[in-house]
Amino acid sequence: MGIDKSPTATLGNAPAGYEGPGFFATSLDKAVGMARKNSIWPLPFATSCCGIEFMATMASHYDLGRFGSERLSFSPRQADLLMVMGTIAKKMGPILRQVYEQMAEPKWVLSMGACASSGGIFDTYSVLQGIDRIMPVDVYIPGCPPRPEQVIDGLMQIQKLVENESLRRRDSEEYKKLQEKYGLN
Repeated sequence: MGIDKSPTATLGNAPAGYEGPGFFATSLDKAVGMARKNSIWPLPFATSCCGIEFMATMASHYDLGRFGSERLSFSPRQADLLMVMGTIAKKMGPILRQVYEQMAEPKWVLSMGACASSGGIFDTYSVLQGIDRIMPVDVYIPGCPPRPEQVIDGLMQIQKLVENESLRRRDSEEYKKLQEKYGLN
């Protein structure tokens, strides 16, 4: 029993001079993307019934922790995913924007439910008609309130963006192409 050192024992198509067992090559972007994808720290900003559905998603039946998002962060300085759920009053807009600005880069935003995405049924002077008026949104989850399965799907869409995002600035053309490719925004 020993290590097979024959030329046929290589993994994949390694560059010349790097052949052999135990060598695996990837780009730094892919390695960092995989690590980020599986360690997202969400900051829930819940104001109404969508917050209750989020609690159901975190409970044992759906268990959002299986997707690498078990550690909720209630400090914007430690979070990288802002999950906005429920009705956002116009008076809350500046506070929500401040929470977003306190988050370190890279950061992502998920808008959950009809109220956070478009104001929902509350077409009044006091309700913000979509959080995209005060901050960029990466993924919208429709519904009033959305089911836990939809929340999980929204998180998986965020994970696709996170995994494939370049280490360069997010406002690059590459990032916009990724959003179009996955049908986000």
